[in-house]
Amino acid sequence: MNAELLIMFMLDCDRAYLYAHPERELTPDEMRRYSDALARRATGVPAQYITGHQEFWGLDLIVSPAVLIPRPETEHVVEAVLELAKPDGRGRPSPHGLRIVDVGTGSGAIALALATELPSAEIYATDISPEALEVARANAARLELTSRIEFYRADLLSGFHPSTPNAGAPGTPGLPTASFDFVVSNPPYVGDSEEESVQLEVRKFEPRNAVFAGPTGVEVIERLISQAREALAPGGWLVFEISGTIADRVRHLLSSWDEVAIRNDLQGIARVAIARKATSG
Repeated sequence: MNAELLIMFMLDCDRAYLYAHPERELTPDEMRRYSDALARRATGVPAQYITGHQEFWGLDLIVSPAVLIPRPETEHVVEAVLELAKPDGRGRPSPHGLRIVDVGTGSGAIALALATELPSAEIYATDISPEALEVARANAARLELTSRIEFYRADLLSGFHPSTPNAGAPGTPGLPTASFDFVVSNPPYVGDSEEESVQLEVRKFEPRNAVFAGPTGVEVIERLISQAREALAPGGWLVFEISGTIADRVRHLLSSWDEVAIRNDLQGIARVAIARKATSG
């Protein structure tokens, strides 16, 4: 599969063209570039970093070592938000006018998918990494969604707190006053003690601060939950990705929230945490 992906990238063609032209011979230059790509892949470099692309929610996204490679499992987060945003769902009576913030946006995958599916929503995206934000903005431009998403450099929801509506990172434009309908995130949730169980290419090549959260794996999530409570409007939803190893601890951290749910992925592994801020009190 990796070899096929690399040759498609090198020839700038799709799979249909590749299989429809089995007689196609590589030129010496193409063979050299293909061999170079295979050599890099053999060292463990993810194919997505070699090609510079990854598909997510049907969108062709640019990726670089500055961002986590979007995974199919994260699409469950998008699905959960869309379900809650339905007119007949438990979110609001209408998806129009929704305010959504994607925290730790990375490549922009979640924000861009939601912008595609919810054309009337007001969407913000934050990341602490300026390099990641460059990638996210590039993806928004390529997909002609620049006008739909506002990107900000921030540590989680820092700057979105109602008591400090314009407090962002140095050099960052004033952030919008908080009162979001959805706080959405794929935060780092792997504990340091689990490092040896993580794929070598993830440990070696993907940004560590997008994978590892600290000793237990819930350090970033604990901060996210606290900040989301302040940023959400009454009745707003917090939706974020987790792993099965931290599901019980996450449920405990959300014990004071309403309508808490943990949803599994297609392999039956806990993957998405959902909680609703109380409508009063």
